[in-house]
Amino acid sequence: MTLIHVVLFKFRTEITDEHKATFVKELKKLKNLSCVKDGRLIVGGPSVTDPIERSKGFQFCLVSYHENLDALTEYQASPEHHWVTSTYMFPFKEDLCRFDFEVDPEDEYMCKFIEKSFTGKINQHTAGLETPSDSELEGEIVTKL
Repeated sequence: MTLIHVVLFKFRTEITDEHKATFVKELKKLKNLSCVKDGRLIVGGPSVTDPIERSKGFQFCLVSYHENLDALTEYQASPEHHWVTSTYMFPFKEDLCRFDFEVDPEDEYMCKFIEKSFTGKINQHTAGLETPSDSELEGEIVTKL
């Protein structure tokens, strides 16, 4: 099973771009936690929604994948998560929206990412897709679709 965790962030207007960039940089480090499924944590922003009003003022989004609700609970209780959110987010936020859901079993295959196995074979879900070179794969799980 996969549980997907989505958070939208909106900072107060006086918060600097430098602070926001630091927040994003630190937030991305959370993908290294063992409770994040295969390091699948993406942070994006600012929003490019057109018209921008549809974003409701939210500036950044985090999407992370977890094996189950226990793994998400572990992620949120981790000292690393607490440090990032208490240092860079909560004292500076205007708003935050969180939505978590379990992926239906019939949709689970869509949670697969291109990944090269230790034997050098490409995952069956990537047949026919452009695949990265070995140098692009060093030390990372590639997340191209």
